[in-house]
Amino acid sequence: MAAITDLGNLTMIADSFYIPKKKEGFPAAGEDAHFFSQSAQVIGVADGVGGCSKSGIDSGEYSRELMKNAEHYVKDCRPADVEPRKVLGKAYSNTAAKGSSTACIISLAGNLLTAVNVGDSGFMVVRGGKIFYRSPVQQYEFNCPYQLKKAAKNRGMEQAAELTVEVRSGDVVIAGTDGLFDNLFTGEIERIVMDYCLGTYAKLPLSEILAMAALGKSLDKTTVSPFEVAACKAHKRYSGGKYDDITVVVAYVVPADSSYDEDDNDDNLIFELLRKFFCLQT
Repeated sequence: MAAITDLGNLTMIADSFYIPKKKEGFPAAGEDAHFFSQSAQVIGVADGVGGCSKSGIDSGEYSRELMKNAEHYVKDCRPADVEPRKVLGKAYSNTAAKGSSTACIISLAGNLLTAVNVGDSGFMVVRGGKIFYRSPVQQYEFNCPYQLKKAAKNRGMEQAAELTVEVRSGDVVIAGTDGLFDNLFTGEIERIVMDYCLGTYAKLPLSEILAMAALGKSLDKTTVSPFEVAACKAHKRYSGGKYDDITVVVAYVVPADSSYDEDDNDDNLIFELLRKFFCLQT
């Protein structure tokens, strides 16, 4: 169920969808974690680094604790008081689980979207049916992202990138882990968002539609995926999609005075409201 909160002149309506990877030897809950705070207008996504499983460590426990700590930190915050770098820093300092994780915290206050990112989770802003902004990927080399972990040689929050984007009514913010971005090209995401705006899909959350599209490609070894293209550039042999945990959080930026009551549970009303503001830009 989507939720809306007052934010002065702009606010976010958010929905999310998570598909954990089902594979023998991997935890049933997967290794991704996410949250969104209605009152603070904050989104968080994290992806526990799978390589730790070779040492018998479930990085999903780390990513879940990291996001739980971040969500707890912002629970009493007003949007204008949120500092994403401080939020992630506090969450990182208080996470005791073993493992490591990428992470992205995104906040909206007024018309300013601010974020802090470590690794290859991230977000993009769709405006008028086109990708207006995409957060840069941080990695040491192909398939080796920056990550947070408790280790002497880890740079911790020093490696975090701080990002700022001005947004406007009708923008669609799509946050996700690499399970989304490794499988769907930007053009495919643009097309899905546009089709959603035009009512092509049934009244399903856009986050679910994107996640299922990414899952379909991840299981197809005959398709061309962004992960395959990146592998080729790194002189690695790889074919098809990349099967992985998939987390998608979609936030729609609309005027805070929109005729929507957060106590109203009518998804059809939410859908029509989103189409109204998004389609004005297309």
